[in-house]
Amino acid sequence: MTEPTPSLEKIVRIAHEHGHSDVHLGVGEAPRYRDRGEMLLTDWPLTTHQVFHGWLREILSPQQIDDFNRSKEFDGSHAFPFVRVRINLLDSLLGPAMVLRLIPQTILTLEQLQLPDVLQDLSSKPKGLVLVTGPTGSGKSTTLAAMIDWINRHQTRHILTIEDPVEFVHASQRSLIRHREVGIHTLKFHNALRAALREDPDVILVGEIRDRETLSTALEASQTGHLVFGTLHTNSAVKTVERVLGLFAPENQESIRRSLSESLLGVISQGLIRTTDGRRAAYHDILVNNEACKDYIQRGALDEVEEIMERSEFDGMITTNQSLLKLLESGRIETRDALAVSPRPNELDQALRGRSGV
Repeated sequence: MTEPTPSLEKIVRIAHEHGHSDVHLGVGEAPRYRDRGEMLLTDWPLTTHQVFHGWLREILSPQQIDDFNRSKEFDGSHAFPFVRVRINLLDSLLGPAMVLRLIPQTILTLEQLQLPDVLQDLSSKPKGLVLVTGPTGSGKSTTLAAMIDWINRHQTRHILTIEDPVEFVHASQRSLIRHREVGIHTLKFHNALRAALREDPDVILVGEIRDRETLSTALEASQTGHLVFGTLHTNSAVKTVERVLGLFAPENQESIRRSLSESLLGVISQGLIRTTDGRRAAYHDILVNNEACKDYIQRGALDEVEEIMERSEFDGMITTNQSLLKLLESGRIETRDALAVSPRPNELDQALRGRSGV
């Protein structure tokens, strides 16, 4: 016999205790969890409208529920006593649905995450633009949180975050840190970022760079003595540079290439891959904007930048294939999984054959 559907708090508590990353709930569907990339079905009954609206009332105010009913979309966050969640509501063919992303309360350090040393180097810079990119669920927020945590613990700076919604909550340590959530503490990303320039920050975290206006202000901030972190949904370092340039009109390309080449410190593009022990590991595509890269970005010769990345490990650079090769050589991942996520599987296959002497 199926159990009666529990409260939303209990559903989220189970996810938290089992280490699941997401909760998927919707009218006409049985609740599901995401665990290390896989969707898990539960034995609970199909969700009714009454049950779903009861869950909404656990985490949203009447005004927020009304906003969702009118706009059919909602993004927000909620703090349970044991875990914080990011909320996304949507309407669908069967009825309203929600996805809850669990945000760990413990912020893992760069060392605990075994992230490349160059991320600490980038975090220690006094000014410039650092972009952390990757598809949804690739661990961008976790990596950014670790970089902000490093600054918070090791430097005396004023850190300002502008997020939609706030995810990891940092307590001020050696640095002073303030969080602002779009929709609650400010109405628009761009407004908050523009205002931030007058709020005496040293470090600004922009949750997501979505448009040309936000990007222009982020570049301006990075050129006027601030260290700016931002995220984009791109899947390689060079494609990130292409995407940034592509936000601007052709007649502005020369000036934006010059501006980006001068401001950009680095691009950290990452993804997650299943490991042989059933967990997941991050793999990276990292561009560090050295003098050679600056020159090529200014000229728009981005193919040359990728070639520099392949031979500049001493600068902290690495390509996706090189990162995957390291995971393969350490026995942490399977060849078929590596080939499946590689942007250039033929080249990776050749490299593997060359190393094995085939």
